[in-house]
Parts: sequence; structure tokens; C-alpha cells
Amino acid sequence: MRKDVRILLVGEPKVGKTSLIMSLVSEEFPDVVPYRAEEITIPADVTPERVPTHIVDYSEAEQTDEQLFQEISKANVICIVYSVNNKKSIEKVTSHWIPLITENTDKDSRVPLILVGNKSDLVEHSSMETILPIMNQYSEIETCVECSAKNLKNISELFYYAQKAVLHPTGPLYCPEKKDMKPLCVKALTRIFKVSDLDNDGILNDNELNFFQRTCFNTPLEPQALEDVKNVVRKNLSDGVCDNGLTLKGFLFLHTLFIQRGRHETTWTVLRRFGYDDDLELNQDYLFPPLKVPPGCTTELNHNAYLFLQSIFDKHDKLHEVFPDFDYLSDADLACDIVCLVYDVSNPYSFEYCAKVFKQYFMDSKTPCMMIAAKSDLPEIKQMYGCSPLEFCRRHKMPPPQSFTCNTAAGPNRDIYIKLTTMAMYPHARLRCMCTCNRCTFCLCQNFLNSELLQTVRAKLYAVVLRRHVSQADLKSSTFWLRASVGATVFAVLGFAMYRVLLKPR
Repeated sequence: MRKDVRILLVGEPKVGKTSLIMSLVSEEFPDVVPYRAEEITIPADVTPERVPTHIVDYSEAEQTDEQLFQEISKANVICIVYSVNNKKSIEKVTSHWIPLITENTDKDSRVPLILVGNKSDLVEHSSMETILPIMNQYSEIETCVECSAKNLKNISELFYYAQKAVLHPTGPLYCPEKKDMKPLCVKALTRIFKVSDLDNDGILNDNELNFFQRTCFNTPLEPQALEDVKNVVRKNLSDGVCDNGLTLKGFLFLHTLFIQRGRHETTWTVLRRFGYDDDLELNQDYLFPPLKVPPGCTTELNHNAYLFLQSIFDKHDKLHEVFPDFDYLSDADLACDIVCLVYDVSNPYSFEYCAKVFKQYFMDSKTPCMMIAAKSDLPEIKQMYGCSPLEFCRRHKMPPPQSFTCNTAAGPNRDIYIKLTTMAMYPHARLRCMCTCNRCTFCLCQNFLNSELLQTVRAKLYAVVLRRHVSQADLKSSTFWLRASVGATVFAVLGFAMYRVLLKPR
């Protein structure tokens, strides 16, 4: 959020720009109005947003065009003031002021505009019928406020809306032409929904909604307030609520509603709490929080850090089995980080299916693949295919088939999961090397298996994989291939461990 706000008032002579500023400061209409008010700074502690606000007046009689252009370039928001009883001043909004502002502002930075209809005490009708077409024509116009400097009507509201247009801009969030949120906003809110979905079931239940509420606004919602929120969504969106919880569609609908009703500060509060800046990009300080390490010292993960990483892994890891009817695989089935093609070494016709799947879907893709030779405790039978599994892997620049069995007294070998994770971490490398050079990704993976630090990581994290996914039902079918999208956080742990291994010889 900005550290201060600079508001510039422009408009035709005698529309009341200076009167508006003086009425705000003195809380009464001035008997004598100067040509131009001096720049005024409102302290942070008396503004609703707790941000210092500078209010700058413009006078055609006292300032040159060059001074006006400089003020326009420095302004965070510009109020174009017109008189509701002066048709010419309204016409000048589009014929003069908006083009002038556009010419003197950076094309890449959108300066929000507020239309201010002053002297509403002099007429009985509203100017909004004339102003609405102008607002629809120019997306940079945030809002229009009719006010009276003489009667002090909507004076504080005017400057509040101007401040709000800077601190909580509508532009990055919403497209008025489409009446919908912009893609970047949807993407950011989707990430926030997934982070708040603690059990990863695609629904925010009451506990998760309160977690979200406390995270963003430091206070939970009362049970009745929760029900009221869900009822609003139910009335407007058939699939916005499921199993008495808020779906992603319902979550996005609520924020669209906030923005449409002028409550976009609510959405901005949420976005900023989760690390987003005014351009809806994650802040560098959020992505890379500073960590000062004194000279000669190193950092280590403590027990609580390991538990945290394990909880994130538990939440996000997936192993997804796709059955033999591969002619009907959907795009969602194919959108994976790594593919396991599993065949039965004791079944001579098992490998043919894996080869067929690979050639049809993954031979020309960038998705890394690994062949798994399951039931390796049984005698290996020659596969009825044009070449052996090892030769097939060599031809297609894949790692050699990895032996695996659950039928051992010591328990299944966990190394295969380390290899899968490494391949998912470095998909461009594909682990294609068949040598033992100790430099390529595949060989580094082998060395990585023996690192001391990894023993703790494997015990804490990969035991979870084995306990959950290497059951008696898994890896015994002779004709299926397994797709694994490994949790992103475990990649970070393994990457840190690999870094330590590679650093040690230096």
C-alpha cells in the first residue's frame, strides 16, 4: 500500500475547487475565497485509511500550463470539478480536462479520476443523467460525487473516495465493460482460496472461512453471519455452495459482488494480506523474506519447520492412477508433473501397454516419464515387444526401468520416490543419462540418496508416501500406469538438501 496520497483538484474557473478544500479544512463555508488554496496535508491519524493525504489546488489565474502539467504528473488521483448548474463546465470535462490529463500522464500507469459536481445546493435536479454516459465512456473514472461546499454536503465523502481510488483502485480488479473481474484478479483470488482450503477438498467449510476471516480481518465471523454469506451465494449461484461450504465459484462471486457494490477495499485487504501489490504481483519481500545470517554461520531447519513442511506435503501430494482405457484420457488426466509407466516383470504382455501409452501421449511431450518394473521379486520374463524395456528407454532417452516390489521383509525401497521427485523438480533434464559420471542429473540423484541430511527428510516425508500409496492394491496390477504430481513444498526441501550435498565438496 502507498505511504501517502496526493489529490489534485482541477476544473474550470469558479466551479468551487478552492471552496471545497477550505470547507473540508475549516468545516464551514469561507466568507472570502482566495484564487487558490495552499497545498494541505491531512495527517494519517485523522484519515479513514491511516495514510497522510496531500490536497493540491489548481488556479488558472495563478499558475502556468507548465505548473499544471507538473502537478498532473505528480498526482495519484485527480478530481475534475464541475458546477452542476453550469452546462459548459460539464462539457469541458470531456472536451478539455480528460484529454489534457491523458496527454500528461504515463501511458503505462492509470491515474484514477473522480468527477465532482459542486454547487448541488443551487439546483433541484441531479447531474447524474448527463454524467453517467461519460463514466461509461472512460474506464479511468472511478466514481462521481455531487456535493456542496456551501452546505458541507458530501465534502468528507469526496476526499474519502479520492483516497480510496488510490489505495484500493478498481482498475486492476474489474472490467466494467465485461462486468466481471479481470484474469489476474481471478488468478490471485484462486490461489488465496486454495491456501485457505486447509483440507484441500475444494470447499471452504465454516472453520476454514473463519481461518480466512481471522487471517485477513483479525476477527472471526459469527455463525449467523456465516449463514447469511452462504445464503447470498445460494440465491445467486446454483453451485456456489456445496456441502454447506463455499466453493471457488462462490468465493469469486462474493468478491465480484464486493467490487460491484463499491466495496473493493475488502478485496484489496484480502489480496494484500496474502502478499499482492497494486499490480497483483506477489511482493518480493513476501516471496523472499529477508534472512540475515552472520558471517561464518549456517541455517538449519528446526523440528517445527520439518513438521510444517510435512503438513504441507500431506495436504498437496497426489498420486493418481489412470486405468487401461487410455483412449479416453482427458486433458486433466494429462496435466501432470511426472508419469510412471508401470509394468509387471512376470507378465510377458505387460510392457507393451506401457510402450503404447508412452508413444501415444508422451513421446513428444515435455512431461518426464519413468518406467517402473513392478513385482521385481519374481523371475523376470521376456516381454513380447519389439525391444526390451531397457532398450526402449535408451531409444527414448529415458532412465532405465526402475525395479520395485512390495513383497520384501524389509519393506519397499523408498529410493524410487526420490528419483520421481528429482525428475519433477528438473523436468528439462529428464534424467536421460545412463552413465555414472557423478555430474549429470541422474547420477546426482543417486548421490543424493546417500546424503546424511536426506535421511531425516526421507524418514519424515517419504514414509508418508509409502504408508499411503504403496498398499497391497497398488503396483500389483499388470496393466495400469500411474501418474504422480508430487507436492511443491517437498521439492523445496529436497532442493535444499541437494544444495547442501553439492556444496559440501567445495
